Amino acid sequence: MAPGPAPRGRGAAGRAASAGAGPEPAWEPAEPAEPSAARERARERASAWAAAAAPRAMAPAADRQGYWGPPTSTLDWCEENYAVTWYIAEFWNTVSNLIMIIPPVFGAIQSVRDGLEKRYIASYLALTVVGMGSWCFHMTLKYEMQLLDELPMIYSCCIFVYCMFECFKTKSSVNYHLLFTLVLFSLIVTTVYLKVKEPIFHQVMYGMLVFTLVVRSIYIVTWVYPWLRGLGYTSLGIFLMGFLLWNIDNIFCDSLRNFRKKVPPIIGVTTQFHAWWHILTGLGSYLHILFSLYTRTLYLRYRPKVKTGCSQREGPCPNHAEALASCTLTPGSRRWKEQKEEAPSRRPFGASVMGPLEARDPCQSCL
Repeated sequence: MAPGPAPRGRGAAGRAASAGAGPEPAWEPAEPAEPSAARERARERASAWAAAAAPRAMAPAADRQGYWGPPTSTLDWCEENYAVTWYIAEFWNTVSNLIMIIPPVFGAIQSVRDGLEKRYIASYLALTVVGMGSWCFHMTLKYEMQLLDELPMIYSCCIFVYCMFECFKTKSSVNYHLLFTLVLFSLIVTTVYLKVKEPIFHQVMYGMLVFTLVVRSIYIVTWVYPWLRGLGYTSLGIFLMGFLLWNIDNIFCDSLRNFRKKVPPIIGVTTQFHAWWHILTGLGSYLHILFSLYTRTLYLRYRPKVKTGCSQREGPCPNHAEALASCTLTPGSRRWKEQKEEAPSRRPFGASVMGPLEARDPCQSCL
């Protein structure tokens, strides 16, 4: 046993005497010297406790905790968490979803008033559900809310695909084969995504649906209704711009965060590209529903109207009096019957209803 200190109460003289008398008794244990490594660890722990107890400045925005606790989602976007308010994790990514919530609600209400087919009402409502789910996800960064955002994206796109491929069918018809295929696709994506929890899988499946919509839209504006090219390409262009900003936000996140630290907050807000993704894709999706609805109503000869360009003016467009006259045809008139009986094979679908001058009318006052 290693030598230890003298018993309590013995002075220096006693220790000196005992040193000359031989080895100390075995019942006087020695106090082991603390190893240097243990002492170092103890100092580190004490320093850490002191630093935690001492007052300090606010932590970086990315590390702040808020009302909803630590994130549990598999994705955490580039916006700093709880930087604006303690109650919303990603403030700008949250409020930007209003464009996917409010306009589609009014679209659904108007569709009900106009007696349009239920699938278009479902399209508007599905877009609203996507916006509400995205709001909850970005507000909390919880995994359950993430599913409420991402899975409705798949379901709403399936509704859009059904509407686009059923534009040229008789009224009240139901394509059960396509309906079954889309429902099965949604169930498979849901099951696999709940099991693997891999965001890339969801993004690829969503991209496949969007690609299908793009191809179908290009077909319609190229071969069926060329005068709808403006609306179709506007919807597509706005959506693609949002997709570009979404990628920039993901790839250059560190650079964007550093830039926001150096500029005033009002400028930093404009670099929240994921919020711009919500705004642009929400607007693009809304215009796509209008495009699909426009195509369908033209095929059903409902003569849809859009207040754009010269239709806002008081009176006919210059040099387009004849086109305007054709827009105001009443059912049962001689010219209306002539247009209705004209062979549709000579021109694209819908031209027999609108007339050749209307299709070329740049003002499109009758649309």
